[in-house]
Amino acid sequence: MKRILVWAALGVISVLFAYPFVWLLSASFKPRGEVFDHRLIPETFTFDNYIKVWQEAPMALWLLNTAFVTVMAAIAVTVTSAMVAWGFAYFRFPGRGPLFGLVLATMMLPGAVTMIPTYLIWNSLGMVGTLTPLWAQNLFGSAFYIFLLRQFFLGLPREPFEAARVDGADNWQIFTRIALPLCRPAIVVTWLFEFQAAWTDLMRPLIYLRDSTTFTVPRGLKALLDQYGFGGEWHWEIVMTASVITTVPMIVLFFVGQRHFVRGIATTGSKG
Repeated sequence: MKRILVWAALGVISVLFAYPFVWLLSASFKPRGEVFDHRLIPETFTFDNYIKVWQEAPMALWLLNTAFVTVMAAIAVTVTSAMVAWGFAYFRFPGRGPLFGLVLATMMLPGAVTMIPTYLIWNSLGMVGTLTPLWAQNLFGSAFYIFLLRQFFLGLPREPFEAARVDGADNWQIFTRIALPLCRPAIVVTWLFEFQAAWTDLMRPLIYLRDSTTFTVPRGLKALLDQYGFGGEWHWEIVMTASVITTVPMIVLFFVGQRHFVRGIATTGSKG
């Protein structure tokens, strides 16, 4: 009986979480006048929206820009955060604890605090209007990912690293050939988290991008929303369809990396 109640509760929660996307998917196949009729099965089923969205906006270019930014951002923050996390987890040096606490303290700063100084830096470098500011900031790591990866590194036994050092391996070889393969689940979790964050990011594209040829998909969706809002003619069917096209890659990516994702979440933070 208890198991039945648990499965029933999980079923209800799953339906609640899935309903918004199901509604969005249904709305993308409806004509303009039926978008908000709250039917999950469209009364008038049409594929015209999926044809029209490619005609009304350069979706292919926006998807390409978004893919470039997200891949570069995910790789940059994963590599740099892993390097810093390994340093805090493996090496013993004076002030390690306070320095790590200082890194964690940066998580307390709201993004709005550093928004203007960061913009001024990129503007002085002549990078405003390009895709570079959207991913290059990740070259300096992330406090959250550093904490996550450090906890995973701390859970690894030191014996394989000491044995490799006796065999003549240097610090870089120990990190790349032993530590990184052993913490693959945490690496995948970090990569997926940042990929999702960069894929759906709207704030930075709004700040740095000017030309529609450099727009990412979230910035492009905002442009579509503004364009079709003029004159009170809201073409929500186009916006809904573009939103579906944007969301599907994230769903596919999650299912592809689900095994590593669940394992990484379950095993991270087991040691302080």
